Parts: sequence; C-alpha cells; structure tokens
Amino acid sequence: MLTNIFFQFLLTLIIFLVIAGGLILSQRPKALANSLDTLDFSGVQDTPSADAPDPKKLKMRDGHMLSVRFYGEAGRGPLLVLVHGSGWHGLQFDALARALSDKAHVVVPDLRGHGEAPERRGDVDHIGQYEEDLADLIDEVRHEEQKIVVAGHSSGGGLVIRMAGGPYGSLMDGAVLLAPFLKYNAPTMRPNSGGWARPLTRRLIGLSMLNMIGIRIFNYLQVIQFAMPETVLHGPLGHTATTSYSYRLNIGFSPRSKYRSDISKLPPFLSIVGGDDEAFIAEAFETVLSETSDRGSYHIVDDVGHLDIVNRHETVNLIRGFLHSL
Repeated sequence: MLTNIFFQFLLTLIIFLVIAGGLILSQRPKALANSLDTLDFSGVQDTPSADAPDPKKLKMRDGHMLSVRFYGEAGRGPLLVLVHGSGWHGLQFDALARALSDKAHVVVPDLRGHGEAPERRGDVDHIGQYEEDLADLIDEVRHEEQKIVVAGHSSGGGLVIRMAGGPYGSLMDGAVLLAPFLKYNAPTMRPNSGGWARPLTRRLIGLSMLNMIGIRIFNYLQVIQFAMPETVLHGPLGHTATTSYSYRLNIGFSPRSKYRSDISKLPPFLSIVGGDDEAFIAEAFETVLSETSDRGSYHIVDDVGHLDIVNRHETVNLIRGFLHSL
C-alpha cells in the first residue's frame, strides 16, 4: 500500500516537473521589433538637468552598495523615498525631487539591476530583496521621529504596495502611488501595459510551478521584456536602460498575487494617474483601491500620459499638500 502511494507520488512529481520544464524551455527572449506601440518616453529620455546630484553609495545588509541621490536638507520635513518604474532609474525623478526638496528630504535610489552600471542588469539575488533594500535605506537615512513617505511610479508604485503588505510595512507613515502597477490581472490593466511589457507567459508559469515546490535555482531566467523605444536606446541615456527582468526581480517588483491584501495594509496614501495613461485605465484605480482601503485620496490629471504624470505641476502640488498633511 505504502509502496503504491510512493510510486503514485513520484509519478505525479515527475509529470509536474516535465510540464514545468517544458513550459520554461518552450519560450525564450527574442529581439523586439521597433514599434510605436509602447510608452511615450519623449519627456524623460533627454540628459537630466546639470543640477542633478551625483549618486552616493549606501551599504545594504548583504554588502551591496546602492546608488542613491539626495535632494534637500537631511532631517528637514518628512523623509520622502522615490521609487522608479520598470526599465528606467532614479533620474526619472530629478525634476520632481528638486521641486519637493523644500518640503522633504528626498532620497532617490537606483534599484538593484538598474541604472548606470549595475552588477547584474535586470536581476536581483532573491524575491523580496527590494523590500529589504528600501528598509535598509530608510534605516540608514531617517532621523529620529521623522515621518516616512514612500512614493513610486508604475512598477515602483507596485513595490510600495508590496512593501505595505510585507514585513517592513510599518516603516511607512504615508505612500504616494503614481499610476501604480497592481497586477497583470487587475481591472486597471491595459493589455501588456499598452504594448510596453512583453511577458514570456509560458516561462513565467513554468517557473511559478517550480517555486510552488521550493525549486528556485532557475529564478535568474528572463521572464519579461520591455519595448524600449530605439530613440531612447540610442540616446544619451541609452546605456542606462534595462530591457528585461529575471523571474525573481519581476516577482519582487510588484504586489503579491493577492494584491488586494497588500493594498489593505497601505498607510494613508495619495493616488495620482494621468487621464491618457497608455498602460493603465485611469478611472479604475479608485474603484479597485477603495474596495479594500478607506485611506486613499484619488486624482486623475486630464490629458496626461503614463510617464509624463511624474513631472506635471499638478503632481507636484498634490504631493506637497499630502506631505503637509502629515
């Protein structure tokens, strides 16, 4: 009897592994054809202002030196951490950070796997490492009794939501969500984020199956590509673009599967999205977020796209008001 059960279990496991392996092997990254069906980078692809501060290096718990830019006076007002979106880096916030530097001490990291010269572009060591890095950054920079606000754009907003639902959520006194990525199946999504994201769906499923049974040795494999415009790749900041993510980075850069649970743990938050967002459905955010949290304030800025929402004067004024309310 026990022998039969063992062989049935072994056969089931072998079939499971064969299916997972087949899904992973059946799909690989490929060169993306240049297409206009992607996000509009025209407002963020130029060389940043000459006033942009040089990054400083802060040591994380594993010894990694994280590149961080600082704006404003340390200890003045709340500590505001700005988390960039997928494919880009902290310089996307240069203008916004300077505009808010009189209201807060603004710190802007280049997340691991991103920026000028990362150790491994598009990869991290394990799922959850971004939350650890943000916690380490806050612990390193914050002053005693200082309020902490974490703000993120797109996938960065998704990371803020993930952090709220994880072990470091209590570090945040407030959050700002700029057109945040909730989940691929959330009602806020447009197909493939408006053409920006090209997921390797079969490989994602296969790796998810392996992770269900604790097999993580293949989590370095690429599972998503980004349709970065050729004008960006061949422009002055093209060498800083990140065009694909590993499984472990991609999973850790968004809310958990039960994203509504992460949303429910958010502190008081501000949601801002452009009315012409190419990646997400602007009108859906308030409905989705307010279903699980009564702590949000919601704003749609008319005639503004996904990337341009970051530098709009309406965004600056809304964040300034939110910071003042703390």
